[in-house]
Amino acid sequence: MGLIYAVANQKGGVGKTTTTVNLAAALASLGQKILVADLDQQCNATVALGLDRATRPSTYEVLSGEVTLADAATLSGSDNLWVAPASRDLAGAAVELPQVEDPNYRLREQLGPVREIYDAVLMDCPPALGPVTVNALVAADRVIVPVQAEYLALEGLAEFRETMAAVRRDLNPGLELAGIVVTMHDERTRLAQDVERDLREHFQGDVYRNVIPRTVRLAEAPSYGIPIIDYAPASRGAGAYLALANEVQSRG
Repeated sequence: MGLIYAVANQKGGVGKTTTTVNLAAALASLGQKILVADLDQQCNATVALGLDRATRPSTYEVLSGEVTLADAATLSGSDNLWVAPASRDLAGAAVELPQVEDPNYRLREQLGPVREIYDAVLMDCPPALGPVTVNALVAADRVIVPVQAEYLALEGLAEFRETMAAVRRDLNPGLELAGIVVTMHDERTRLAQDVERDLREHFQGDVYRNVIPRTVRLAEAPSYGIPIIDYAPASRGAGAYLALANEVQSRG
């Protein structure tokens, strides 16, 4: 049975989409069958994996109850990697979901046979704690939390952990933290070193050993519609995500 991961943090600009796309591609390169579910109305994960924003069905149709997540999956350009694309229509989900019965469970109810088909599902969540993110946390088994190597990100992490605790208490008691991944890390700066040290001191074993560096190649890859391991396989960014993929596999 495959695991379902929500890649989430209520703070924007911390590398959620970059991590979702490139971790998924790295896991796929290790022989796993992976599905990326893009739940962000900006459709960045969809575009970064070579699909058009107009691709249908999308995760909006999943949340609307028209199709299952398994039905929305489309093969990407990378082996073993599928995408359930996002849609601009997801902007309306925040208004529409509260009007349906059991709004927080809609995504869980519409998963379909994804656990039987895929070794892992990675859901790219929007940068806000709205109904779509709550749906992802309710549907997920584990949460991967990207955190940028800067002090303001630490405050956002504390708030997100409180949200996770509330979801676990009220909606999804089986939800677990898979790990915290430090992103946009520049080892040349004292700030990045201090933030990483503080994270490891405060959250100890919850922080992944491997960190993601700030690199130009990682920033360039989405414009070509391919993940970093295809765009620049010998780059530091590709190596970092492959190392993270192995660590995610070993942790489960």
